[in-house]
Amino acid sequence: MTESTAKLEFRGKTHELKVRPGSVGPEVIDIASLYKDTGAFTYDPGFTSTASCESEITFIDGDAGVLLHRGYPIDQLAEHSDFLEVCYLLLYGELPTKAQKDDFDHRVTRHTMVHEQMSRFFTGFRRDAHPMAVMCGVVGALSAFYHDSTDISDPYQRMVASVRLIAKMPTIAAMAYKYHIGQPFIYPKNDLGYAANFLHMCFAVPCEEYKVNPVLARAMERIFILHADHEQNASTSTVRLAGSSGANPFACIAAGIACLWGPAHGGANEAALNMLSEIGTVDRIPEFIGRAKDRDDPFRLMGFGHRVYKNYDPRAKIMQKTTHEVLGELGIKDDPMLDVAIELERIALTDEYFIEKKLYPNIDFYSGITLKALGFPTTMFTVLFAVARTVGWIAQWKEMIEDPQQKIGRPRQLYTGPAERDFVPIAKR
Repeated sequence: MTESTAKLEFRGKTHELKVRPGSVGPEVIDIASLYKDTGAFTYDPGFTSTASCESEITFIDGDAGVLLHRGYPIDQLAEHSDFLEVCYLLLYGELPTKAQKDDFDHRVTRHTMVHEQMSRFFTGFRRDAHPMAVMCGVVGALSAFYHDSTDISDPYQRMVASVRLIAKMPTIAAMAYKYHIGQPFIYPKNDLGYAANFLHMCFAVPCEEYKVNPVLARAMERIFILHADHEQNASTSTVRLAGSSGANPFACIAAGIACLWGPAHGGANEAALNMLSEIGTVDRIPEFIGRAKDRDDPFRLMGFGHRVYKNYDPRAKIMQKTTHEVLGELGIKDDPMLDVAIELERIALTDEYFIEKKLYPNIDFYSGITLKALGFPTTMFTVLFAVARTVGWIAQWKEMIEDPQQKIGRPRQLYTGPAERDFVPIAKR
């Protein structure tokens, strides 16, 4: 097959650039040698047209509304898998056999407890600290406790660190929640599944028995699966960039958590719920719809449309079904916020303005409603996102470390500041 190339005309010279195809999706023009050949950089704010790495983990076609993990459609995984099976798939590239699944489940389950000394960390935070602030600190501190899995050049230590992070993240998240609301920490139980165990650690109290509702556990499982990985988004790129320096995996995941905390990224479902609260009642919806259509009004409908998906977010279809299952199981019918959400959903799916601009309800719209129904405060929403996304971060970090082409990340810039000038003593300024 003849190698495809692209030609660049620049300052009177023609430069040939290699074109590299993916297994699916758009081709990329390889500009790795552009600066050496031309003395020029490319300019791409937000890196929206730049492939920063080669990856085999997740593929997104935003125009078609497709999300694949290792080639498997997200709807099939959410319908037929559990979260730990998806974790195995993301980490190792294939769905596990029964023996492999049992072994992986066992390893994760036996790592869910955290070092007892870590419980003292929480008392160093103010009681009203945001749980994401707590997560940043505590996850970063894991490297101070698990020195035997910080050597990134050792494949075995990388594997142990990966399992530890997947296993301990729900425990740390539940501890952050319990500390936030002033309740005692609840230890993990090895006889519960991943999602059920998390709900138990969040909502059980020592004074009475807590039984996990299987419908709610399954909903939590789907939420984790749907958020497990999403290609080279801001937090994943942060983890890769931090990891490119050789930083230990716990520090890299803490960096990802810090990035995820931003309202434009992991805080989107919290923002969607705050918007529903601002609207308040169904009769006020037309006012806010009008404001959303007014280009001169800064108001934005949160939870509609997506930066990547120019069609329906494939995760939203599954989350929509899950949301209604949870609301039906809990018998929630007279919540004004829910009434607003259902009416907004109906409008978005039928109004010509929304359809034309493809402003469909996205996963953040539905997950915010579901998490509220499950009993989580909005401050915990991004924490739950971090619990789910940890496996994606770890899989991407592991892939990067094992890539022979990997080098430390070093984006360039278009400098527009002053040219060289001489220093002037303060007395002469």
